[in-house]
Amino acid sequence: MANEIIYPGSSSFSAGQTPFGTYDTESSFQSDAPKVAIWCARRLGYPIQNVELIDENFYACFEEATAEYGSQVNQFNIRNNLDSLKGNPSGTNYSGKLVEATNLANIIAISDGYGTLAGAGGNTDIKKGYVDLVAGQQEYDLDTLWANVSESSNRIDVTKVFYEATPAINRFFDPYSVSGQGTLNLIDEFGFGSFSPAAQFILMPIYEDMLRIQAIEFNDQFRKSAHSFNITNNKLQIFPLPTSNNTPNRLYFEYMVRNEFIANSTSVRSNVVSDYSNIGYDFITYTTINDVGKQWIRKYTLALAKELLGAIREKYSSIPIPGAEISLDGAALRAEALNEKEALITQLRENLEELSRKNQFENRNNEANQHQEMLRKVPLPIFIG
Repeated sequence: MANEIIYPGSSSFSAGQTPFGTYDTESSFQSDAPKVAIWCARRLGYPIQNVELIDENFYACFEEATAEYGSQVNQFNIRNNLDSLKGNPSGTNYSGKLVEATNLANIIAISDGYGTLAGAGGNTDIKKGYVDLVAGQQEYDLDTLWANVSESSNRIDVTKVFYEATPAINRFFDPYSVSGQGTLNLIDEFGFGSFSPAAQFILMPIYEDMLRIQAIEFNDQFRKSAHSFNITNNKLQIFPLPTSNNTPNRLYFEYMVRNEFIANSTSVRSNVVSDYSNIGYDFITYTTINDVGKQWIRKYTLALAKELLGAIREKYSSIPIPGAEISLDGAALRAEALNEKEALITQLRENLEELSRKNQFENRNNEANQHQEMLRKVPLPIFIG
C-alpha cells in the first residue's frame, strides 16, 4: 500500500525549492517561506486534519503570490508612468523607483513641430533660395525655378519672402529729418539714412520709439505704394510690377522641404520605451515589500494553497471505508479559493487606483478647496489705527 503524502508539520527552505527561483537568493524570502508554509497548513486544518500538500507546494504558492503582487503593482505603475517614460532607454529597470511626471521631453518634441511652422525654429532646416526678377514679369513659379533645380523636384513650402520695404529704423535715426519727427528725408534719399554724423539726440522712453516706428510703417503702408506679394501653390506674385531699373534684381525667400518636414515630424527610435511590452518593470524585490504587502502575499498564498488542495481532493470525491465512505471537500475548497483570490485582487487594484496620479491631483484640488472654505469662516480682524 502506497504511503499517503501529507504535510509533515515543519520544513526548512533552501534555494532551488521553488519552480522559478525568482526570490530564492533573498534572505528574507528564505526566512518567511517555512513560516508561511506552516501558517497555511494550520489554516487548512493541520494537525487536526491531514493536509495533502508538502513544503514545496507551499513554497510554489508563496513564490506565485509574491510574483502576483509585484505584477499587479507593476501593471499599475506602467499605466501610471508609461506616458512619462516613453523614449527613455528600454534597458532601465524602473521597479521601486520614483518617476516624476514632468513629461517635458514629449512636450518639447511636439513644440518642435509647431516651431517649424511658426518660423521660430524646430526640427526641420529652414533653407534660403532666390529668384531673379524680370522686368514686366509679375508671377514666378518657385517649383520650376528653384525646387526642381535645387531640391530634386521635391515639394517646398515657403515660410518667408524678403520683399519688404526699407525698414523704418533706417529713417528713425536720420538727424537731418529731426529723428523721424519731420518730413525732411534728404539724407535718407541719398542713401545715408543709416549713418549718423555728430548730432544731439533727446533721450526718450522706449515706448515712444516703438510708437514712432509704428507710425512710420503705417504711413508707408497706407499712404505709399507699399511693396507686397501673394503666394498660392508656390506661384509667387510680386507687387508692384518689377521694372528694368529695380534694384536689386534678386528676390530671396526662406523655405523648408515638405519631405524633410514629414520625416522629422515622425520620430522613430529603437531601444527605447515605446509601449506596454518593453517598459522596464522587472520582478520586485521581496525584501523591499512593506508589511502591508507581505500580509497580502500571505493571504494570497493561502488562497492558492487552498485551490491546489481542492484540486487534489476533487480527484477523489469520496473514499470508501469499512461500513461507510468519506466525502472530500475538494469542490468547496476550490470555489472558496477562487472567491478569495478575486477579492484580494480587487482590493489591491482599488487601493492602487486610489493612489493614481489622476486621483492624487483631484485629492489635492479638493483639499485646497476645503482649506479655502475653512478660511472663509475665520473672522477677519478689524484694524483700528
